[in-house]
Amino acid sequence: MNIAALRQRVSEAQQQTGLRSALRNWLEQRIPALHPAISSQDQALDTFQGFVEAYICQVPDILEAAQSVADATGLRPALIPVLKVAEAFFLQPPQLPEEHQGLLALLDEAYLAHRLVEEVNDLYVAEGGEPLIPMNTTRANLIVHQLLGEPFANQLDAAVDEAVSGLLPSRLELKDADPERRQALWEEWPCMSQQLGLDIRLPSMV
Repeated sequence: MNIAALRQRVSEAQQQTGLRSALRNWLEQRIPALHPAISSQDQALDTFQGFVEAYICQVPDILEAAQSVADATGLRPALIPVLKVAEAFFLQPPQLPEEHQGLLALLDEAYLAHRLVEEVNDLYVAEGGEPLIPMNTTRANLIVHQLLGEPFANQLDAAVDEAVSGLLPSRLELKDADPERRQALWEEWPCMSQQLGLDIRLPSMV
C-alpha cells in the first residue's frame, strides 16, 4: 500500500488556502440542513471544519494501522485486497460531482475509505467478538453521511457495498493474536484516535 502517496495528497490539498476556504463555504451552507441531533446553535463553523479535516487526515493512518493489525492477526491474505480498494478510493476515486473539488472531493473519498474499513471491522466483530480496529468510526461516518446529504451519501455507500461484494469473505479464519501486541500497534498512531475522539465527543453532538 502506498501510504506515502495518501499522505502527500492530503498535505498538498491542505496547503492550498483556496481549497480550505471553499470547504468552509460549503460547510456554512450544509450545517443548517443537518439533523438537529448533530447541528445546534452553539456549534461553531470552526468545529465542523476541524472535524472534517481530521476525518480526511486520518485515512492514511487508519489504513496503515489496519494493515499492521491484519498482519498481526494472520488476516493479511483476506484483508489486504480490501484495504487496497480503500486506498484506491482515495488515490483513484470514482466519478464525483463536478462541484466537488479539493478538500470536498477528499471528504467524499475519505468517506468511501472509512466506510470500507468499517465493513471490515464489522465482519471481524461478527467472527471474533471484538473489534479488529479498536476505534469506533461509526459516529464519525454518520456525521459525514449527513454532511454529504442523503442521496449522494447513499450512492457512496452503494459503491462500498459493490467493492466489498466478492472481495471480503463471508467468514474470517482468525489466528490467535496477543491483545497487548495489537494494542501496541495502534498506540503507534496516537494522533489518529486523539483527532477523532476530540472532534466527535462534542457536548451537543450525538
